[in-house]
Amino acid sequence: MTAPARNNFAPYKSRSARNIAWIEANCVVPEGRLVGQRVRLRPWQKKEMRAIYDSPTRRYILSFARKNGKTAFVGFLLLLHICGPEAVVNSQLVSTAQSRDQAAVVFELCAKMIRMNPDLALYVTIRDTAKELLCPEIGTHYRALSADAKMAHGKSPIFAIHDELGQVVGPRSPLYSSVETGMGAHEAPMSIIISTQAATDADLLSILIDKALEGYDPKVKCSLYTAPLEDDPFKVATMRKANPAYGDFLNAEVVKEAALEAEQLPSFEAEYRNLHLNQRVSVNNVFIGHNLWLSNGDAPAEDWGDRPVYLALDLSEVADLTALAAVCDESDNVEEPAWGIKPTFWLPGHNLAQKSKKDRVPYDLWADQGFLEAVPAKSIEYSFVAHRLRWWFDNYNVVKVAFDRWGMRHLLPWLERADFTEDELDRFVEFGQGFQSMSPAMRAVESAALNQQLRHGNHPVLTMCNSNSMVTSDPAGNRKLNKIKSTGRIDGMIALLMALSTAVADRESDDRSYLEDTGMLVI
Repeated sequence: MTAPARNNFAPYKSRSARNIAWIEANCVVPEGRLVGQRVRLRPWQKKEMRAIYDSPTRRYILSFARKNGKTAFVGFLLLLHICGPEAVVNSQLVSTAQSRDQAAVVFELCAKMIRMNPDLALYVTIRDTAKELLCPEIGTHYRALSADAKMAHGKSPIFAIHDELGQVVGPRSPLYSSVETGMGAHEAPMSIIISTQAATDADLLSILIDKALEGYDPKVKCSLYTAPLEDDPFKVATMRKANPAYGDFLNAEVVKEAALEAEQLPSFEAEYRNLHLNQRVSVNNVFIGHNLWLSNGDAPAEDWGDRPVYLALDLSEVADLTALAAVCDESDNVEEPAWGIKPTFWLPGHNLAQKSKKDRVPYDLWADQGFLEAVPAKSIEYSFVAHRLRWWFDNYNVVKVAFDRWGMRHLLPWLERADFTEDELDRFVEFGQGFQSMSPAMRAVESAALNQQLRHGNHPVLTMCNSNSMVTSDPAGNRKLNKIKSTGRIDGMIALLMALSTAVADRESDDRSYLEDTGMLVI
């Protein structure tokens, strides 16, 4: 007795037609709203089957956005090669993933499909603990492998699935290399890579996709569902380009909700673009997306005269970048502010060229251009900062100065020596750096950016700080900024958050007081 209908598909005109018929005859939907129903492959899935099986294939890369039935499609292919018409006697099959949990997902979905079909269950043995499937009659053996478990060496699979290879950072993966090298023992091995795109051109999946699209080897193929970067990311037509199952077994409302969240909160845009539009962008949640940031940079800050000015100071380590952000509402329209931004940056001038090389940013050039003040010393002294603040108080109508309490006790004596009066010192207000303080500050800046109310003039040092600013969240959903990399500076954005948030809070407090005084607000 043989595995279910394994040898009954000879009449089909093509290899793919035989395989499609086998899947639809033997596989059921393992989970979701169609659970338990016979599989009916969609036209786009049949197209992929034809591309894989109707001409010689050594490696096939299939890349689309998340939640388009990737794992189920992987399961169909594995069953084809374990107990279906693609099974080779006494052969090994593997699937790879970057974690044990991800590897288990593929195995468990295959196991569900086997258990839901009594015919398949007669011929395939499931070993849950080892994440293995065996068909004793044919001699096929499948195992799920993960990058954090060293089990790939010594294996010679004839068929391999590489799941979510886009999660590999950099050009190499020992697990991928070991499996692919082991496949060299077979005359016609096949590997399937199925994943959303990686973050950068230098990552392994990106390199493999780019080589496949060049067509250097007809046996190496790529099917890439992605939305072009220049398309409007929030239009349905754009979403459809990366989501072949959109509106089918991919709930369209889920994608639209993700788009709405990314549109309202720019820090989620990168993740939305990568996961839902399958674009090659870093999923590090840069605070203000690059395009949105630039769209607010056309107009530089104006002359502020006697308008209220809010300052915020981010005191660094003595040898690092120190930032002061000044903001002022340049608009006479109370309902539509225009926040002029004048950032000031200080960095010790000692070994400035070496610092530029280490951080890979042109501090020395920015100093020559006047965007950065190179202090002629090895450190930023508190006396220097105090005298610069004195200049702001002497030349502008400074209402408040927000500061991180760290380091302020060291600065205070120098403020007194710089002739700050008691009234002026009272304008210095502490600003917490934790999630609870920073989360509303981030919303204030995001809202201003979305409404095109920032006027930063594309100041290059502030722009660098934004590009280095990664959003992190606590379990309650509060957010704050962190560095994307250890050498990245975010001091300017921290200062901007504090300054603008303080200004907005004062505006809201003034509006509330006016409504109370006029009797328009009843408490």
